[in-house]
Amino acid sequence: MDKVRSRAMWPYRRQDSQGAVKLRKRKSRLYSKEASSACTGAGLFGENTYLVLAAVGFRIFNCMMVQTSFVPDEYWQSLEVAHKMTFNYGYLTWEWTEGLRGFSYPLMFATIYKALYLLGKDHVWCLIWVPRLVQAVFSGIADIRLYSLVRHLENTELAKWVFFCQLCSWFTWYCSTRTLTNTMEAVLSTFALYYYPLEGSNTKNSTKYLICVALAFLIRPTAVILWVPLLFYHFAKEKKKADLVVNQYLPVGILTLATSLIVDRIFFGKWTFVQWNFLKFNVLQDLGSFYGSHPWHWYFTQGLPVILCTHLPFFIHGCMVAPKKYQILLVAVGWTVLTYSALSHKEFRFIYPVLPVCMVFCGFSFSNLKRWKKAAVGFLVLSNLFPALYTGLIHQRGALDIMPGIQKLCQTENSSASLFVLMPCHSIPFYSHVHCPIKMNFLECPPDLSDAYVDEAELFYASPLAWLNAEFYNKTLLPTHLIMFSVLEPEILSFLTNNYVKTMSVFHTHVPEGRTGSHIYMYERKSK
Repeated sequence: MDKVRSRAMWPYRRQDSQGAVKLRKRKSRLYSKEASSACTGAGLFGENTYLVLAAVGFRIFNCMMVQTSFVPDEYWQSLEVAHKMTFNYGYLTWEWTEGLRGFSYPLMFATIYKALYLLGKDHVWCLIWVPRLVQAVFSGIADIRLYSLVRHLENTELAKWVFFCQLCSWFTWYCSTRTLTNTMEAVLSTFALYYYPLEGSNTKNSTKYLICVALAFLIRPTAVILWVPLLFYHFAKEKKKADLVVNQYLPVGILTLATSLIVDRIFFGKWTFVQWNFLKFNVLQDLGSFYGSHPWHWYFTQGLPVILCTHLPFFIHGCMVAPKKYQILLVAVGWTVLTYSALSHKEFRFIYPVLPVCMVFCGFSFSNLKRWKKAAVGFLVLSNLFPALYTGLIHQRGALDIMPGIQKLCQTENSSASLFVLMPCHSIPFYSHVHCPIKMNFLECPPDLSDAYVDEAELFYASPLAWLNAEFYNKTLLPTHLIMFSVLEPEILSFLTNNYVKTMSVFHTHVPEGRTGSHIYMYERKSK
């Protein structure tokens, strides 16, 4: 009876010759390679090892393909300071004498320089390229973090599009391997975003994201602008607000500020609150306008469209199709651009840290394209390729190409070699790209901070020939070498003809403007 009932209950059950029951194979996403990798955090930084190495390798290649100068800060606020910290000679700009800059960021490069010195590898090439290669590695890891964030929040398909948009960005290519504070600010902001408690994120870690935000603030205090709406949003969403403030906000803030104060106390020789000095100078007093001012709408009409380039239509489309939970990121981008718009002095690099956030929305645009997707991919690649290669290999390369000519002065037996740079202040790198203590001077241009203010560069350009004749009335005081932009040469030709001979000419830019010429010349004093 039991046997009959059993057969009736399982009429379709079949067994093979060996008695094993054949079961239908089912695909389960839970046990797929992608899911298991995500759960176990396999590979480097929780991602496929080959993908991480490819991303870092791409940024290293990116580094070697960027052979131009951008702004003075990539040398004078990082490498030049690190050289002074390590080798005890160099030049610190007025920001350091006024306590507007902190030593935390240059300390990273000073550590690299010290290691190279101890290894006997402190050659000029290493001092120039090793810090940039280190920065490239950080940027490559940040690219992976951006990919991982989107993969965990959404899916691998969308993450691939975000990653693609990030790698295609010409401005990211141009900036991501430079030793700029803005570059490290962008890297740390991307790391912070990875750990930020976005809705649906399984990588969130309040302590880690707050540490990244705090480090970005120490390196460049205006980095907090991007995070103001995100911090308030986190606070508003948090149920245990008192615990968040007492156990996370305060400990992270106090620890990082204390570390910064100690580092700056060591190198300044006195207690200096550089973050407050920086914000007071650039935001409250708005003295940065000394270096140029722009209309309030500049970031909307020029700044953001230029750095986004042909990503702009995809960014706008992505803002419309992205899920509602990502609106807080859009608010952060808008807040950042609006806040910087309120300041008189504006530069493209100031809003560079919002680019990775914009790439998330560009990725949503591509993932939602139903037609012309291949055409859009080709368009984005080709339209960013030209500006990336032109700005990285051609535009403003003279500032670096002239440096080997200066380095040769260190190799001569004549130890009395001296150099005067007759260019707008900080137009070329300094001792970090020469690495020998020859006498070098340039036209200084600090902002008006006292009643005894004198802008040497303005005095010079008001009447270059008269200034030179007055400054070097005694011919024995003439420097052995002069460096200048080609645009200056006709104005002081009589002075040059009497005392110097041209020994070097390098191309600088196809778009000379104002005091910046198409070429850079080096002149050597005539022998007696």
